[in-house]
Amino acid sequence: MEIIETGIPHLFVIQPRVFEDARGYFFETYNLNTFVQKKIPANFIQDNESLSSYGVVRGLHYQIGAFSQAKLVRVIQGRVLDVAVDLRKGSPTYLQHYSVELSAKNKKQLFVPRGFAHGFSVLEPNTIFSYKCDNYYNKTSERGINLNDESLGIDWQIPKEKQIVSEKDVNLPELKDADFHFIYPL
Repeated sequence: MEIIETGIPHLFVIQPRVFEDARGYFFETYNLNTFVQKKIPANFIQDNESLSSYGVVRGLHYQIGAFSQAKLVRVIQGRVLDVAVDLRKGSPTYLQHYSVELSAKNKKQLFVPRGFAHGFSVLEPNTIFSYKCDNYYNKTSERGINLNDESLGIDWQIPKEKQIVSEKDVNLPELKDADFHFIYPL
């Protein structure tokens, strides 16, 4: 398992070693010892999965306070553009975003630490997205930023007229009005 720095502190791309033969393939999706050795702070306690159609854009989501979450995200089937926005005040990359294509084919994962907004756009039909969380979901701590906030400059690789976005996400505030109080380092 290779841990690749993204240029944003504590945000990593994980490239697993894949073993393929005539039967198919095998790879480790997570190894606690590797994370401990690389000083990646996460004790995952919940796994989530979603199925989405082409054009779905989910995000940008995060939780605040005692319920903030780190996530390890990957695609089991299909392909997404995964995006993380650094919301940690004092970070050298404060308010910058990072995007990476995650797919069933490339098997890459993204470790998103606490203090980041997270979202993804679905680039293939019937995409299955999976993620581990290091904290339980808490509805009252849930927050978000409008995914099409121009100040972020995110290219979701889906034309705006073809984006399928939930009513909840359409109504998320712009960055300037969003509620977050993360301090770097967490």
